[in-house]
Amino acid sequence: MTDRQWIWAGAILGFALGGFFDGILLHQILQWHHLLSLVPGIGDLRAQVMWDGVFHALMYVIAAWGLIALWRAHRRDPSVARGVVTGAILIGFGTWHIVDTLLSHWFLGIHRIKIDSPNPLAWDLLWLVVFGIVPLLLGLRMRRGGGGAAPSGAFVAGVALVTLGAGAWAQRTPADMPLTAIVFRPSVDAAQAERVLAEADARIVWADPRMAVVLVDVAPEKRWGFYARGAIMVSGSGVPAGCFDFSRA
Repeated sequence: MTDRQWIWAGAILGFALGGFFDGILLHQILQWHHLLSLVPGIGDLRAQVMWDGVFHALMYVIAAWGLIALWRAHRRDPSVARGVVTGAILIGFGTWHIVDTLLSHWFLGIHRIKIDSPNPLAWDLLWLVVFGIVPLLLGLRMRRGGGGAAPSGAFVAGVALVTLGAGAWAQRTPADMPLTAIVFRPSVDAAQAERVLAEADARIVWADPRMAVVLVDVAPEKRWGFYARGAIMVSGSGVPAGCFDFSRA
């Protein structure tokens, strides 16, 4: 087997890790933007967090694809040149940020790195260079460097753990977010939502005027029950809701 299959698998995985990095740092920790922050007509919080959830779901699919490709490469050839896969992962990571900048920031204009900045272009360019171009060039250099072959089992396992760790982080509810955020289906009106919350002994802390998105104080073991009562997303329930677990209305 040639290094091409290792490179392809590593690049796919690196692309997914770039998406996780973007979502975890910019959507969750820093909260600088949503996926569709600048799309006209999508000012509704329910729509914003729903599309953030779709974004994270897509990253899970791409990450799973990359891990499967990496495992298949390992099964066919249990050794790999040093630097080949690491370089490929960096290439994929950098490619994600280049594609995101060109497509999402400049061509489509659905969001910027820091939308409340007086100079968003400067932030876009900084992010493009630091997390796009630099990792891409470093990855190309490492891939060309090659090196002696080494057993790939431990490397594949380590990469899988890092990827699964990134996915687990995207699902977690932060320690300083004890409240539960709930998005109800559009078919659930305000009266129905209030009734569902009352039956679960959930204390409403914040809600939008239509009760489409609410923050409540409720026992953690009751979170799953909201899915059977009209919820489409509940933070802290273990479902890969991504940025929604960090949403502060």
